Amino acid sequence: MLSRLRTFYRAIGWVGLLFLLLLAVQLVAGQLGLNRGMGRLRFAVFLAGILLALRLARVAYRRSIWRLRNRLLAAYLFMAVVPILLIGTLAIVGIRAAASQLAVYLVTSELDRRIDGLQLLGESMAMEPAAARKIDSVSRDRYPGIAVLLREAGKESRYPQEAELPAPGEAWANASGVVQRQGQFYIWSHHKIASGDVTVTTPLTPEYLSGLAPNIGQIGFGTLTGGQFLSQAPPGSVPASRASAPFDLLDPEVRWFAAIPASDWEHPGQRSTPLIVAVRTRPTALVAAMYDPDADQVQAVLLVILGLLASLFVIVELVALVIGVRLTRSMTGAVHRLYQGTQKAIEGDFSHRIKVQGRDQLAELSHSFNRMTESIEHLLTVSKEKERLQSEMDIASEVQNRLYPHVALTTTHLRVTGVCHPARVVSGDYFDYQSLPGGRVLLAIGDVAGKGISAALLMASLQSSLRTQLADAVVSTSQMVGRVNQQLHASTAPEKFATFCAGVFDEASGMFTYTNAGHLPPLLVRQGSAERLDVNGMVVGAFPMAKYTESQLVLHPRDLLVFFTDGISEPENAYGEMFGEDRLAELVCRHAHQSEDQILDAIWKSVQEWSGDGELADDMTLLLARVTQSL
Repeated sequence: MLSRLRTFYRAIGWVGLLFLLLLAVQLVAGQLGLNRGMGRLRFAVFLAGILLALRLARVAYRRSIWRLRNRLLAAYLFMAVVPILLIGTLAIVGIRAAASQLAVYLVTSELDRRIDGLQLLGESMAMEPAAARKIDSVSRDRYPGIAVLLREAGKESRYPQEAELPAPGEAWANASGVVQRQGQFYIWSHHKIASGDVTVTTPLTPEYLSGLAPNIGQIGFGTLTGGQFLSQAPPGSVPASRASAPFDLLDPEVRWFAAIPASDWEHPGQRSTPLIVAVRTRPTALVAAMYDPDADQVQAVLLVILGLLASLFVIVELVALVIGVRLTRSMTGAVHRLYQGTQKAIEGDFSHRIKVQGRDQLAELSHSFNRMTESIEHLLTVSKEKERLQSEMDIASEVQNRLYPHVALTTTHLRVTGVCHPARVVSGDYFDYQSLPGGRVLLAIGDVAGKGISAALLMASLQSSLRTQLADAVVSTSQMVGRVNQQLHASTAPEKFATFCAGVFDEASGMFTYTNAGHLPPLLVRQGSAERLDVNGMVVGAFPMAKYTESQLVLHPRDLLVFFTDGISEPENAYGEMFGEDRLAELVCRHAHQSEDQILDAIWKSVQEWSGDGELADDMTLLLARVTQSL
């Protein structure tokens, strides 16, 4: 309910709330009979209602053009439909105006020719002898009701003799056109001759006007103050057009009129009420009156050409409409499919693929979208697999950490501690120390070739092999390393090997016996100087028949043994210079008086500062053993 109210408020805004408030006040005031000030209140309600209607229209417009298809339709409406409608309206108005003017022109121009004919007829009769004066049948047909008055030397002659044509005033000069006499309109001609004048008149009737242009429709006349108009003409009084039946909207009825100046018979030289000639016709009737294909073949060809052009125009418009609709549907369809695809992607469904149609830019965009979702889906799969591998690596790291000694070893005469900093999640370095029966202590360190999971697995195999040796009877370090070599070679790939150094310290005699299988020589720090121990054989795991020997030395109180891997001695600085064993020996000698933990920390910080990189290039492992009491 609350969400609906919020939607309603967003739609009407503060204008809608003001309108509703004013409307409520008006209704309450009307119920209470409070009429004072209601006019202003009604005006305020009306104004607020107009503003609300404008706001709702704007909201409706924005919502209606949200979809691309509606937006394209609106664009087509303003770019194509509206101009076409304006042009069409202008064409219709122009055609109607031209048709109305043409219809009136056909009537008035013929009327002018008839008036000119009256003048020529009167002049010719005045020039003929009295015995030969008469009105021929052609003139009678052309001018129904014609009357001629000839005044010569004070004598009046009328033709025909029964014609009731009163004599015009002496003040009339030469004149022709339309004249009004006793409420009736005539076409007339008044011409001065040497001995008098000649006057010719013909009454204007609807039948006579319709005969002026018999093929265009109905013609009527009247005045601005009264008279007989087209709407009042009796049926059958006006000849019908011989044009074809109307084509409904394509052949509308056209009505127009013309005002013809008229003279007043009783007042020479003065104007009377103008004659209004009205015409009711259709464009097809005008075309039929102007073009007669039966009489002129050129006109027939012109009409055929016009018809073909009109048909071609209609065909082109229909083809353009079909093409426009197809283009619109292709664009809106592609955008709609892209919208559906984005909605699926928002929901997390990246397996959805949109249908691609065509070979245009929108199709390429659809292909790009499909490739993008496919890549995202692949990345999600890779990410999940990476998370799984990371979880397994974390478990492997935890398992490997359990293989290292976690507590420093302290015996009667020896204190041992060690640390390993893996370059990755798991390490290929190995160190171990353990108390053995008979007052002996085992010290061991190893470095497996490579990094990562494979090196960690080989390191675990190395530790397992060593612990297996410790479970047997007492053996020498050379025999121990030899058996480790054979077991690693048998259980690992040929290219896998490790450097290994193992030694046993006898607390009773102070003798330290060790075998170094290709590992970096450990350092013996004694009385402020350091010396390197021996290397007794090659790496383990490479050759099964490799032979190893032993070395022995007697340790004194305060002697310090330092075992390390290449991750300590081989890091390079910015100039490519390695940290080196000599620098390590100097560093250990300088800090030999400190505790084992302080020595480990000093070595770690020095190597980090030397490399200047927070990320380790190789595993770093250190093992320290110090003799504590006199033996």
